[in-house]
Amino acid sequence: MDFNEYRKRGKEMVDYIADYLENIRSRRVFPDVKPGYMRNLVPDAAPMEGEHWEDIFKDIERVIMPGITHWQSPYMHAYFPALNSFPSLLGDMLANGIGCLGFTWASSPACTELETIVMDWLGKMIGLPSVFLHSNQQTMGGGVLQTTASNATFVSLLAARSEAIRRYKSSLGLEDAEINARLVAYCSDQAHSSVEKATLIGLVQLRLLESDDNLSLRGEILQEAVDRDREQGLIPFFVCATLGTTGACAFDNLKELGEICDSEGLWMHIDAAYAGTAFICPEYRKYMEGIEHAQTFAFNPSKWMMVHFDCTAMWVKNSGALHRTFNVDPLYLKHENSGAAIDYMHWQIPLSRRFRALKLWFVLRSFGVEGIQKHVREGVRLAKVFENMIRKDKRFEIPAERILGMVVFRLAGENDLTELLLKRLNHSGKVHMVPAALKGKYVIRFTVTSQYTTHSDIERDWKVIQDYASKVLADEMSEEEEDEEIIPVKEPNKVTPKYRPRMGSLRRKDFGMSLILSNVPFSPKFINGSFAALFDNSNVIVEFAKELSSGNFNGHSLRLSPRRRIKLRDASKQQSLDCAPLSPRHSSLRFKQGSLDSKIDDILETSSFESDSQTNNPNSDIGEDDLDDNETDPDSSPRKQKVVISLQPSMILQSNGNRENGSKSVNGVHLICENCGRSFED
Repeated sequence: MDFNEYRKRGKEMVDYIADYLENIRSRRVFPDVKPGYMRNLVPDAAPMEGEHWEDIFKDIERVIMPGITHWQSPYMHAYFPALNSFPSLLGDMLANGIGCLGFTWASSPACTELETIVMDWLGKMIGLPSVFLHSNQQTMGGGVLQTTASNATFVSLLAARSEAIRRYKSSLGLEDAEINARLVAYCSDQAHSSVEKATLIGLVQLRLLESDDNLSLRGEILQEAVDRDREQGLIPFFVCATLGTTGACAFDNLKELGEICDSEGLWMHIDAAYAGTAFICPEYRKYMEGIEHAQTFAFNPSKWMMVHFDCTAMWVKNSGALHRTFNVDPLYLKHENSGAAIDYMHWQIPLSRRFRALKLWFVLRSFGVEGIQKHVREGVRLAKVFENMIRKDKRFEIPAERILGMVVFRLAGENDLTELLLKRLNHSGKVHMVPAALKGKYVIRFTVTSQYTTHSDIERDWKVIQDYASKVLADEMSEEEEDEEIIPVKEPNKVTPKYRPRMGSLRRKDFGMSLILSNVPFSPKFINGSFAALFDNSNVIVEFAKELSSGNFNGHSLRLSPRRRIKLRDASKQQSLDCAPLSPRHSSLRFKQGSLDSKIDDILETSSFESDSQTNNPNSDIGEDDLDDNETDPDSSPRKQKVVISLQPSMILQSNGNRENGSKSVNGVHLICENCGRSFED
């Protein structure tokens, strides 16, 4: 492609993007594809010779678009916004064309200097104290553009860890590793899972503290935890406070937490990933009261501010802490202005960085403060409209206060009704939402995301939700009408009817695949529901079993999640569902729990309730009567069927049965040869 063709094709691509965004309502918001769909659409290897651009361009619709979740759609209400805008797209187009790597001032002075300017602009727009600004010559504060809010939390935690080790090394006379082993971080039980991930990588302990009835972390709870840890010889050092939690957009009490952090010498980081944009509107800055106590603050313009991903704004009160954590100074990175100018490589984990400030600069100038305020207020107004619609329908309830542009709602009654409703809505492709768990209640999150959303779109979405709710409730009522059924039971010489309750939960035996468990206090309050909260039947299990059957494990044992699940009563700390503290078997079919990454054994268990044809196991003799909770297989303990799923002709998985022939167990699943019954070696 030469310069002339690039000009032509570039204009064509701009037209395609504009048409895509303009007509996005016509597309199904969630794709109707299965895992691996693209394998049949593209060759197994790259072409030996270059292809014509026309052929490549045609494959956008044939290959890519069928598998796209349309995040810019007005019918997209999952997660938080991930918006773009035309000024942002043009800014990144220019940044990509320039292609500079702004790790030092000398590597591209404009890249560094524009970033310091727009970070001060943005800090003033949201009302940050001047101590966080580059322009304040009396402090070492300033802002930097990170990739994600998760990364900002991790950077903050590492800086806090370095400061704590430096502080306690001389006073305690311990080595760095000994101090690190005693460090404890704190956050709310409503905090984002990235806080836990940061502590896992940082090798420090984490306390998830209980939030109050408003889902807010309060100072009294933090103080009790800090006192308890100090009594045990541990070292509290870091608190992550959340403004706008992911589950319900709740706000921690910064003033109470901040005062404790000051008195106890704790580093406070504030995660305002979604809500930070709202602080451009003065009426929402009351939730920032106490921000002067923070050491670091971060939010995502890449969410609500229409600056497309990735772009996270992070401010630090003392940049020296970042330098002490990330400063490396090889000769090839030195320049004549080292020390006189900012080198952002010392403010982050990676060395290289993109010219993100360009797209942020274009957006701030194109919309202005008033334009962004108007955009935020319209999103909040539409959320209020949706909230009022819900309140008029007595079948629904709103378990948490709506503050900004997100509403959480549920069907009144048992959790499984709301879960089934969400699965059917997402499976329809007409709208897309994800679940959360709030104080044991399964809820649906509805966020006004797109800048193109109108009042008519909200009315349309609510009508879709109401229609599917009617179907779910009608199904439930039909089931309740069938109080019991007669099941003939064979006895030696006669057949007599046996009465037993109808097992309604069996119809939804794959419940729990959406990972939100009302009876588990350790679960995160928000999960990726795109997959998990999509299927309202057992197709996902069948497809998973097929995938296992066709997999090539090269004769090695199938290793499941590296984190062994433990019983809840043995858990010493709150954990996310990625390390779900569950026993291999649970007494309830309805409330199976675990993350998709650690869900394999549970899927295999549930698969044991499938028919012979579904498990592809000719030796399976499990019939319908075997599903009774009170029945026992003669060769196994109750509720432990001897059902297997073939992986290869010579390998089968036995689901947690008796240990025969000394077979070994991998995360509760035995690997044995179906011919000789011997265990496979790891």
